Amino acid sequence: MKTSIIGYPRIGNLRELKFESEKYFRGEITAAELEKTAKEIRSYNLDIQKKSGLDFIPSNDFSFYDGVLDTAFLLNAVPERYTALGLSKLDTYFAAARGYQGEKGDVKALAMKKWYNTNYHYMVPEIDDATEIKLVGTKPFELFGEALAAGVRTKPVIIGAYTFLKLARYKGSKKAADFLDSTAAAYSEILKKLGELGAEWVQFDEPSLVTDMTAEDIQLFVSLYEKILPNKDSVRVLVQTYFGDVRDCYNELCGLDADGIGLDFKEGRLTSELVRKNGFPDGKTLFAGVINGKNIWRSNYASALSLLTELEKHTHDIVINTSCSLLHVPCTLANETKLADRFKKHFAYAEEKLAELAELRKITEAECPAETEEYRRNEALHAEPRIVGNEAVRKKVASLTEKDFVRLPEFAERERIQKARLGLPLFPTTTIGSFPQTADVKAKRSSYRKGEISDSEYEFFMEKKIAECIALQEEIGLDVLVHGEFERNDMVEYFGECLDGYLFTEKAWVQSYGTRCVKPPVIWGDISRAKPMTVKWSVYAQSLTDRPMKGMLTGPVTILNWSFPREDISLRESALQIALAIREEVLDLEANGISIIQVDEAALREKLPLRRADWREEYLDWAIPAFRYVHSGVKPGTQIHTHMCYSEFADIIRDIDDMDADVITFEASRSDLTILDVLKQNDFRTEVGPGVYDIHSPRVPSKEEIKAAIAKMRERIPAEKLWVNPDCGLKTRGNEETVPSLKNLVNAAKEARNENS
Repeated sequence: MKTSIIGYPRIGNLRELKFESEKYFRGEITAAELEKTAKEIRSYNLDIQKKSGLDFIPSNDFSFYDGVLDTAFLLNAVPERYTALGLSKLDTYFAAARGYQGEKGDVKALAMKKWYNTNYHYMVPEIDDATEIKLVGTKPFELFGEALAAGVRTKPVIIGAYTFLKLARYKGSKKAADFLDSTAAAYSEILKKLGELGAEWVQFDEPSLVTDMTAEDIQLFVSLYEKILPNKDSVRVLVQTYFGDVRDCYNELCGLDADGIGLDFKEGRLTSELVRKNGFPDGKTLFAGVINGKNIWRSNYASALSLLTELEKHTHDIVINTSCSLLHVPCTLANETKLADRFKKHFAYAEEKLAELAELRKITEAECPAETEEYRRNEALHAEPRIVGNEAVRKKVASLTEKDFVRLPEFAERERIQKARLGLPLFPTTTIGSFPQTADVKAKRSSYRKGEISDSEYEFFMEKKIAECIALQEEIGLDVLVHGEFERNDMVEYFGECLDGYLFTEKAWVQSYGTRCVKPPVIWGDISRAKPMTVKWSVYAQSLTDRPMKGMLTGPVTILNWSFPREDISLRESALQIALAIREEVLDLEANGISIIQVDEAALREKLPLRRADWREEYLDWAIPAFRYVHSGVKPGTQIHTHMCYSEFADIIRDIDDMDADVITFEASRSDLTILDVLKQNDFRTEVGPGVYDIHSPRVPSKEEIKAAIAKMRERIPAEKLWVNPDCGLKTRGNEETVPSLKNLVNAAKEARNENS
């Protein structure tokens, strides 16, 4: 069997692309210097994949920001507002990704959404009736040529035609089917050009095939490929799926004239059954995703070998593949110098997964696979006892009853009590939590971690930053304040460090979007609260002001979803263990006089199964109760907030309302506040703060822009239920953007109040 991967991390082992891109944004380096770093990363990635013995090495999986955005630029699907700026090609690209505000104009970025069920975000292509889909870009051809010049004939990777059209946002009367012919023609031309350059295989990524498909969707998919595949000539085409199974279109997919089909055997719940029941077509190569591309645990070779042996009953042309792109795991364990070997030996990052593919291939080639050294070593590793359990936590989770998840009194009575207690004005203003993480904050936190400064020096610095933040917010005129979160390196890792059962890495960075990287902690054992996590800072901040101070926590589902989870217990069990700990913190904050507590569930929708039939039993039936348990014990006068990041919320809006929070804020500005219509249609009960401006763009919204957003909100939501806030935390922005933006926000809210009176 040969080996393949779907894609590889592109940030660089030490996040070189992030740092160089940010230098470019600040004008500190040239485009040529940025491209030099990008080429070095691609060259390094190519070299280690070649040395690993990988048979199918991808190209074009590199991106300066996002692969879907790359595809939009490749296919001429770029809104005129960006091209009209008259910027360079690279700067036009970044304007679409980040927004632009300068001498040549002022434009917002494209909408951003979660990439299926991951913490990666993609840029949403925007197509209007005047859009002419055609091949105009050169990136896949340039990167194929670059690799070929280095002696590697790669497998170019491109977002598939069906997935691209399904992910796009249509701004006119035309829909996806209206662009079928032009899209198919563009992809046909891609195949032709790659064939002329010497490509033997081309990979079209079609993850949208694992979502619920209507008959119309299936027809669109089949029609596209019936037009594309006759033009492949000598190039062999791999239609690659991931993140689930293709139950709606397995036979149609197998019936296409594709040369290879990539299936996910890790997250694809029905994938094995589909192959077993329907067989696999002769003359096609099965790219079998048996190495988990999302989690960092070492693969179980016995399980993988058993699956591959079963698949050989249906086809002998099998390529051992990853389940998805390795974009979703860190680059290499080589940089984990502080992690003890007793932990590290259980992990496989992207580079180690290349080694696993090589070992698994060697095992399958052996006459007695179970007798190979690689198999025996892996078997011994998985036989080792690893988890140190917490029986008290397990018993408490097992003893939870339905009433433990219900908060009393009901919402309407709580709302009345809270309004009387807090005395907030109409359209109360607040922020989502974090303030800019300036260089001095990062440096001081780093010094403290290294033991270079004492506890008292660190606490004095943090108290000073909090005091400055409170004074700034009072000067700006915000109604509900936050302490700024200067002590937090990350909204999940910080809490993990205060919980028993977590393990932390040094360099396990994973791209979230663009230049934003996260370092997910690892759930190693049963979770419990080791100590108060936020109480000291929140109480100190409240002592500095008479205005309400929000206690800021991350919710159990988000902590779970943004960690590398255990695989030996259910996600439900893990979520409820974390919920026990966060509940203790909530009650502690309340007991110490904090009247507003925000429990962020930024990633609530992230792990929602891609199939609607699986939503309730596999996710919502435990995710929503986990959040409810966190706050079910607080008093009626304590106001519970939550926050959610870029996602499609329409289909679970009733479940979100059922979380029984008192206030919810959404990241909604990049999608033109379209969520407002959904809230209105569903008589959304919870008070709501749809973000009035996008904090991920390096621009300052005007007062008039924010007033227009408030006016749009007032048309759909009762004024007494509306909050005014940015759409996310401010940690990634600078003070030079944050302060004027918040001043405009407060002034816009004040004018809206006056107009409403």
